[in-house]
Amino acid sequence: MSDQDRDLFCIERMRAGDTRALEELYDRHSPMLYSLALRIVGRASDAEEVLQEAWLQAWRGADRFDAARGTVAAWLLTLARSRAIDRFRKQASRRRAETSVEIDPPRGGDEPPVQAAHRQLHERVTTALSTLTPQQRQVLELAYFSGLSQTEIASRVGAPLGTVKSWTRQALLRLREVVPQEEWA
Repeated sequence: MSDQDRDLFCIERMRAGDTRALEELYDRHSPMLYSLALRIVGRASDAEEVLQEAWLQAWRGADRFDAARGTVAAWLLTLARSRAIDRFRKQASRRRAETSVEIDPPRGGDEPPVQAAHRQLHERVTTALSTLTPQQRQVLELAYFSGLSQTEIASRVGAPLGTVKSWTRQALLRLREVVPQEEWA
């Protein structure tokens, strides 16, 4: 049974209320989700809260998962990314309101140990990103790591919205070619 098949089986069990299925998915995917959240929000404590919110959303929304739209891992990444962006924007708004600058504690040491499979995936994704054009890489980084919308990206890079959408789609298709979906599970 492939990792994707195991993930799909876990989703089915979660829909039936099986908490052990959630535990299995958590053990398999949390390091990857935590790394993404930490990259977006910048602080370990915030990344941990994002992770908790994402898993709660996954538990409550398992019935909304649609395998035709992508893998379980991609769905979980989307949940974590959305929660992280929400938290990042909320914090930015609060900082602007307080008009004070907070210095983030240095990163590192707070991250859980990264498993070998996730390190390999990270290396493959990094290699895949290097195959993109500078514009494609830039739009993905602005979207996924800075939490910008495509309209905001178009404004920032000075390109038409349609062009930004095209770059994004081409980049995602290229990443899908270089890093097959099975590796995201």
